[in-house]
Amino acid sequence: MSNAANRLLWTVLALVLLAAGGAASAVGLGWLPGGGTPLLGAGPATWWRAGTPWSALAVAVGGVLLALLGQRLLAAGLRVPGRLAGTLTHPGERGGRTRVASEVLTDTLERDLLRAPGVRRARVLLTGPVERPDVWVEVRLDPSAGLGAARAHVDAAVRRFAATLGCRPAHLDVTAVMDEARR
Repeated sequence: MSNAANRLLWTVLALVLLAAGGAASAVGLGWLPGGGTPLLGAGPATWWRAGTPWSALAVAVGGVLLALLGQRLLAAGLRVPGRLAGTLTHPGERGGRTRVASEVLTDTLERDLLRAPGVRRARVLLTGPVERPDVWVEVRLDPSAGLGAARAHVDAAVRRFAATLGCRPAHLDVTAVMDEARR
């Protein structure tokens, strides 16, 4: 189901529940005909009176549980697949904030690392505070790649990354793994 269809479904459901609650309140206040008629039949009304005062508490607890269940269902419906929850924020010069998903930044650094000759795969993990993040880098190198050239490229890529982000990594851990099998 698309996001638009999901929103439409929740909107229609909310309007139906709102209309039902408004109609029941209007009947109970005598604003609509049938105000003297009980909304519950004889069986549920007898059960309700027999359980007093616990029946009201049971309905309240059930309502809270249903509200929590609905909140979780709504949160799951609004979650965008493939989007990381982590974001980096920078205070703006004029009081605003810039929010960037950390996945965007790590993908950019990974693409930069993959431009180096001999790098087959690159993986980046970014954690910690925005001002001094911890950067964890793993590169898989071709056996014929020069380790010195790969090291220089990784160093330059991390410097460009830090300059773009406007920070200095508090911790930088680079792991270089030589792939043994040629593909």
